[in-house]
Amino acid sequence: MKRTNVRKVLLLIALTGVLFGCGGKAGNGNIGGVAGRQAAHTVSIGIFIPGVMSGSPIYEMLAQGVQRAAAETSGVIATVIEGGYNQAEWESRVTSMAASADYDLIVSSNPSLPAIAAEVSAKFPKQRFLLLDGELAGNPGIYTMRYNQREQAYMAGHIAALVSSDLWSAAAGPAQMRLGLVAAQEYPAMNNIILPGYRDGAQAVNPAFTVDFRLVGNWFDAERGAEIAEDMILGGVKVILCISGGANEGVLKAASERGAKVVWFDINGYALSPGTVVGSAILHQEQAAYEQTIRYLAGNLPFGSAEVVGVADGYVDFIEDDPHYLAAVSPEIRKAQGSLIERIRSRALDLGE
Repeated sequence: MKRTNVRKVLLLIALTGVLFGCGGKAGNGNIGGVAGRQAAHTVSIGIFIPGVMSGSPIYEMLAQGVQRAAAETSGVIATVIEGGYNQAEWESRVTSMAASADYDLIVSSNPSLPAIAAEVSAKFPKQRFLLLDGELAGNPGIYTMRYNQREQAYMAGHIAALVSSDLWSAAAGPAQMRLGLVAAQEYPAMNNIILPGYRDGAQAVNPAFTVDFRLVGNWFDAERGAEIAEDMILGGVKVILCISGGANEGVLKAASERGAKVVWFDINGYALSPGTVVGSAILHQEQAAYEQTIRYLAGNLPFGSAEVVGVADGYVDFIEDDPHYLAAVSPEIRKAQGSLIERIRSRALDLGE
């Protein structure tokens, strides 16, 4: 749903009173929502965090978006449930949420959640799920909205290659055509979308670029992240993309101490280390969570469908106007990066999904 339609949806809710009417579980049809509830019934939304929320901006944004939609709509409560770092326990926790029948809607965000929700849905077919950053079509109890992370990774690789080329042109020794990517672990979106998208974005600058791809093994070990980054830098890597949760701290520390640069993913990271962070390819997760929750509350969320959104839709972006970016990157590099972003935004460049 376009952002311009959100106010219209809210006005529709206020004017028609669709929020309350006859009772029953939300979303009994293919279109979910709270239309037809009794006035005394409270709509309950469970926000499942696959990890912990503190220190995880992408999950903080998820919760903030859902909670904002709940706060703006009478009779709706939203509760955060943290799943912890042990991924093996996530399914049992989501199963417990569904089994309790306490939540009309379970909202979450992670590429692994659609498969988990499908398993839970088979046991509790009346449970409804709104899942961001994942994809699954055809299940009448599940709606997914996946971000086009190929576009996101492509923009990250492009800025990384531009900066790396600039750094090596002023350094002694031969040009180095390697970029770093430090990931927490392997998963389908990382292996099949992010890694190749990052490499392709770099090779759009120079086909000779390659990617040194390494794994931390978890989402929290900052010390291990620093060790990997230091080894990359000693091997000649000048710019590193890090997608490793709490381990990003270690990557950032190593890069700052050794004069390398970092590209951030999912949120605006420039202020974390001004001058070291030279790019931020972001997701507008809070806005997505807010708008899709509003769709659900209005009865307009198309359960069973899987939508993919990207730069042109306003949910994936690259931060170009941050003062730290302007200070850290030359006008020539900013112009080249801006040209790429505009081509993606206008759909003149179609990178696929």
